[in-house]
Amino acid sequence: MSLLKTSTRWPLYLGIAGMVVVLVSVWYTNNLATQLSEIEHRQLRMANTATERLNLLTLDDTGDDVSMELDILDAMETVPTILVSMDGHIDAFYNMGTVDTGRVKAQLKQWIDNGSVPIRQDVQLIYYGESRLLVQLRYFPVVLLLLVSTFILLGYIGLNQSRRAEQNLVWVGMAKETAHQLGTPISAILGWVEHLKMMYGDNEDLMEVSDELGRDVNRLSMVANRFSKIGATPELVPTNIFEEMDKCREYMEKRAPRKVKFNFPAADAGNLMVGINPLLFDWVIENLLRNALDAMDGSGEISALISENGGKVFIDITDTGKGIAAKNIRKVFNPGFTTKQRGWGLGLSLVRRIIHEYHNGKIQVSRSAPGVGTTFTISLPKV
Repeated sequence: MSLLKTSTRWPLYLGIAGMVVVLVSVWYTNNLATQLSEIEHRQLRMANTATERLNLLTLDDTGDDVSMELDILDAMETVPTILVSMDGHIDAFYNMGTVDTGRVKAQLKQWIDNGSVPIRQDVQLIYYGESRLLVQLRYFPVVLLLLVSTFILLGYIGLNQSRRAEQNLVWVGMAKETAHQLGTPISAILGWVEHLKMMYGDNEDLMEVSDELGRDVNRLSMVANRFSKIGATPELVPTNIFEEMDKCREYMEKRAPRKVKFNFPAADAGNLMVGINPLLFDWVIENLLRNALDAMDGSGEISALISENGGKVFIDITDTGKGIAAKNIRKVFNPGFTTKQRGWGLGLSLVRRIIHEYHNGKIQVSRSAPGVGTTFTISLPKV
């Protein structure tokens, strides 16, 4: 279930609109190119007729007006043309863009292979191609497609960056406001705890209760402090990951059901140093462990495996809970996505943000199967 109903279909609509523009442009330019090709074909026939008439003139026909024929021939300066004798010899060529006869022969062969139909004269065949303008017109849809695609891509990147910046502002604002709102009642409760100790210091039972209350309030104060650090650049401290993971295990194991077994490496099992902010990193681990407890319904096993490879430290946290459906694995870090009936869908989103943005690491669901369990893998740079 997703609590955020933000529409993500606008890139699809934008892409469809762009494709419609391109398809219409392709149809229109192809239509123009076809018409232009027909016009050039008619002009070439007119030029052929004009050439034949000029060839029929004799010296005695000097009084005939041949200006129209000359104008027609002059107008055909853009159409590439090759004159071929009946025995296949190239007699002449015009507007080919080259004087190399080898290239002209290659172009003639290409026209013939493509099924070009020549204009027949008495002693010659006239092969012709498309003018440069016609070729450019045919390539216009491709250029337009590239331009539209670039526009859509830049628009998507710009809007996506804007949306991310807006989401970041919302995250930071909510986190800092939460820390601010928690600050006053926490201070008041701490004051009352100290007041109880001063008034009833000789009551052992009451002092035991006040000590436990003080520890829980201090924990609540730490949570508020975590929220206050969202949006700020955290200070990363070189820390032995084995010791930090054991500390998180100890805290969560006391609050877990008795039938849940924790299988973590001992604090002195190794000495792999990573740069972390303990306050935020502990939040990540506790969130993952809390989700694992929720998925196991009071019994099961949570294990952690710490390894090193290629300058990175990997932390695998595995539970034997309900698992995640394959279709949901890529969604679990999305803000608002949750499978819990009363969940907000913010925990794993914060986890990913803390690991990726504040610790230069990565977190992913490496394995999961319904009814078997889930493994989250965190990778951090080794220091």
